[in-house]
Amino acid sequence: MRTLKTWLLAGGLTLATAASAGLFDDDEARKAILDLRQKIEASQQDAAQKNADETRRATEEATQLRRSLLELQNQLDLAKSDIARLVGQNEQLARDVSEMQRKQKDVVQSLDDRLRKFEPVRVTMDGVEFTAEPAEKRDFEANLAIFRKGDFNNAAVGFVDFLNRNPQTGYRPTALFWLGNAQYATKDYKSAITNFRSLISSFPEHMRVPESLLAVANCQLETKDFKGARKTLEDLIANFPSTDAANAAKDRLAKLK
Repeated sequence: MRTLKTWLLAGGLTLATAASAGLFDDDEARKAILDLRQKIEASQQDAAQKNADETRRATEEATQLRRSLLELQNQLDLAKSDIARLVGQNEQLARDVSEMQRKQKDVVQSLDDRLRKFEPVRVTMDGVEFTAEPAEKRDFEANLAIFRKGDFNNAAVGFVDFLNRNPQTGYRPTALFWLGNAQYATKDYKSAITNFRSLISSFPEHMRVPESLLAVANCQLETKDFKGARKTLEDLIANFPSTDAANAAKDRLAKLK
């Protein structure tokens, strides 16, 4: 009986101990679970906080980036506007410069044209090249035009005035020649001979000398100076044998004999 009680007591103690041990294990497990849950929740809260912080920073950075991009775009738009304005100004400036250059060219051309009217010009007359003033050239050509129209009186007056106003002119030998012809045409033979001889003596190498000698002979024939005409024709043939004037002189000389 005591043995049975002893065994029952021992068994009860064992069961009590086992029950106590089982109860302890459940509490530990629950505590561990709670701890784990708390850690997970804390980790989740921490992760959520970090995620929120990251999201906030990303949002702020994105906002700042958008603001920077907007500012940059505004600057680019302003730069484009400035560039367009500068291009427009440059184009206008180029047009202004082109217009100024054109006007300057016109002014220079106009000035050159005006000055050219007063500048000496190179002239070749009867094989002789010389420099003449524009007015001098104009007056000579005007008198020659009068002669060619057959207005010999006015041509003679014009050539006399021309020679008096331009004593050193390169036109002098030619002007003397046409003056003599104008005077011959008006039957002023004495004056004609004087001017032809002035050409012959002053410009002995001039191409008009043979014609002038023939003209002197013609004037002498008109005034019945046959002896003087013969002498003039003989000098012409002797000194200028190959000229047309010499051939004409031979015909006149033959008629005199």
